[in-house]
Amino acid sequence: MRTSGCRFRSLQQEGLTTAPHPATSFKMTSAPPDLAHLEARMLSLIAEHGPGKTLCPSDVARALVGSHPDNWGPLMLPIRKIAVRLAQEGRLVIYRKGKPADPEAFKGVYRLGAAHED
Repeated sequence: MRTSGCRFRSLQQEGLTTAPHPATSFKMTSAPPDLAHLEARMLSLIAEHGPGKTLCPSDVARALVGSHPDNWGPLMLPIRKIAVRLAQEGRLVIYRKGKPADPEAFKGVYRLGAAHED
């Protein structure tokens, strides 16, 4: 069920929010983090969540550059590439629909979790 757009329209009708003015531009205020920093933050957040818990990749981006989508959105592709590499190395697990996914073949929405300890 899709509700985010409906909720926004509902809030807009109630006068609680307005759409951003077209001339308003939200840009990342500093240089994007380097890949090593992205990787380190990703692994530390996964470790903080602990075994058996998963993390949305956007949480990694938000932790680095803030909550505005114009700031964290551009980091999603680099985060995905890092996650695939780390999964191939066995350092984390990519989940799709609650199950471990093949890092080379998954599509769509995914989550990140700690690597299984054998």
